Amino acid sequence: MTTLVALVVQLLLRVRKLLLTVGVVLAAFQVVLILQANSIQASNSFAKIGDLLPPFLRDLLGPSFAMFLTFRGIVCLGYFHPVVMGALVSVSVTLATIPVMEIETGFIDLVLARPVTRHWIVTRSILVALISTIYLLAMMALGTWLGLNKFAAKDAGWPSVALVGSLAINLGLLMLCWAAIAMAIACACRRRSSAGAIAGLLALTAYLTDYVARAWKPAESVAWLSPFRYYTPFELVMGSPLPAKNLYVLGGIAVSAFALAYLLYLRRDISH
Repeated sequence: MTTLVALVVQLLLRVRKLLLTVGVVLAAFQVVLILQANSIQASNSFAKIGDLLPPFLRDLLGPSFAMFLTFRGIVCLGYFHPVVMGALVSVSVTLATIPVMEIETGFIDLVLARPVTRHWIVTRSILVALISTIYLLAMMALGTWLGLNKFAAKDAGWPSVALVGSLAINLGLLMLCWAAIAMAIACACRRRSSAGAIAGLLALTAYLTDYVARAWKPAESVAWLSPFRYYTPFELVMGSPLPAKNLYVLGGIAVSAFALAYLLYLRRDISH
């Protein structure tokens, strides 16, 4: 156990600059969104923004359109903004593909020269992915809390703690899901660049599939295959509870893909 802790700490130290930078940027983005929501509310411009949006976007948002154009909707935007989601998935893929990078560079030879069993490498990577996910979401929540308490009016219609928590939990499971998929892919590839490209392309395809299916009915027949289908921020913002199905599906994908990563890593040739 001491060795495992040392491996986790060592990897966290290697990626600390990335995590610190991304965490600070995400927290700052939450504050900026709150400042923006304050400005829109002060000028009573929410209705005007709705008139500027094209009809297809209104159809895409559906019944959540009206709720989105509120102070609470703008504040929560940071938890499902495409750029934020893309950044978080990218970080997950980056961390998950480290094991194959270590094989590619020969760093794994130094690690395994000590009394370390091979499966601890995967366990370490899973723990780092979990810790990183919690940290980044905590930074987002911290930015939301600081922004609301420092800049938002008390009667502005703040999002509830339960709503922010539900968005963070659902988003965190989505991140772990893609971390697991990327790790399984990495354990089957010889090069980190290949693993990252495959995982990134798969994530983009899944996101676009879910996006298209929300506005085009024929695509719904395959949309259930996309993990993004089980992240439902619009429904949460409208007041719906976090569906247990989403948690089970994303958690099941993560556990299955992590298990596959264990199997592939234990069987693969680690020579470079």
